[in-house]
Amino acid sequence: MSTSHHLQQSIAPAVPAAETARALAATLAKTAVERDRRGGHAAAERQLIRDSGLLSLSIPSWVGGPGARWTEILETVAILAEADSALAHIYAFHHMQHASIQFWGTHEQQKQFLGESLLLNQFWGNTLNPLDHRVVVTTQPDGSYRLDGEKAFCSGALGADRLIISGWHEPTASLLIACVPASRQGIQINDDWDGIGQRQTDSGTALFHGVRIEPAEILAAPGHVFSPFATLRTCMVHLVMAILFASLGQAAFGTSRRFLQEQARPWLSSGVERAVDDPFIQQRLARLWLQLKPALRQIDEAIALFEAAFARGPALSAEQRGEVAIAAAEAKILAQQAGLEASSQMFDLMGARSARAHLGYDRFWRNVRTHTLHDPLDYKIRDLGRWLLSGTAPVPTAYS
Repeated sequence: MSTSHHLQQSIAPAVPAAETARALAATLAKTAVERDRRGGHAAAERQLIRDSGLLSLSIPSWVGGPGARWTEILETVAILAEADSALAHIYAFHHMQHASIQFWGTHEQQKQFLGESLLLNQFWGNTLNPLDHRVVVTTQPDGSYRLDGEKAFCSGALGADRLIISGWHEPTASLLIACVPASRQGIQINDDWDGIGQRQTDSGTALFHGVRIEPAEILAAPGHVFSPFATLRTCMVHLVMAILFASLGQAAFGTSRRFLQEQARPWLSSGVERAVDDPFIQQRLARLWLQLKPALRQIDEAIALFEAAFARGPALSAEQRGEVAIAAAEAKILAQQAGLEASSQMFDLMGARSARAHLGYDRFWRNVRTHTLHDPLDYKIRDLGRWLLSGTAPVPTAYS
């Protein structure tokens, strides 16, 4: 694609971001079932996201970007996720990589990398997996680093322009984190993701053979000690996941309600003429809503705390970071439970006719089930219980 086209498309949408996201979601929804069945790389749909102008939302105004608030950005994630959670996943992870530069990068790195992303309307991907030590970092005599190995679960990396990348440095038993062009010699991104859900998240493997990392590309050198503000990235990861889980739950809930109102038939012994008048259906739907509503409320509360913490920047204290971590954990716990229940019980509500394959209603459960395996929920609940009993906030890690 020509640079002039990139420049034209990098201009932020003139209409509010939420309105742009709704129009994009409506387009994606038309082919969501078919694409979920097919899986693979959704190049055309990723281009639609690129052309929407929404990729620049997370670029600060001082760099020349829209400087949108995270509340607004994450709202667009939720809107897209109800229509297509896989592409919303990639879109959210793009903004997470932009945020990573703001969490970890110097002023000059932010200006350079985010400025380039704005100018070229870049789509960013993730090859940062802190549990995967198979990508080995070696120090070179000239001060650069070399990466070799294989990494899994690289969401959004296929088709990306830039990558946030990590590798394991054995001498310091720590990670190196860097920002590199996806076209860098020695990087191979594979289209080999075969999950039962989130099938178009491009979450396959990445191979690194002799990949050179320049000193100016390093966001965190081996042995780097992260500030409370820098560890806020993990809280953002969990908020994004909570939004995806809750949005899938809302999509399943909305689908169930419409089906009941428009197509469902009452059970023969129900004594009612319409399925919506069946008291068992009414109670079951109400219980699902009573799980979804608090999840949505808690997500809003956690986003507000995250927004305030992000605004504090390097002045953020460990105690303030802990408050965000607890709120994000609460949101993720509630959203995971609500999403799984709504996407599973929808079939009990709608009946046998809803299980026809061409309807694709199983995608809601498959998507939420797959993505909720990111990290064990039991440990989130443990963190919450520990905080309730002793006031101890979660120790900042890549998963807490």
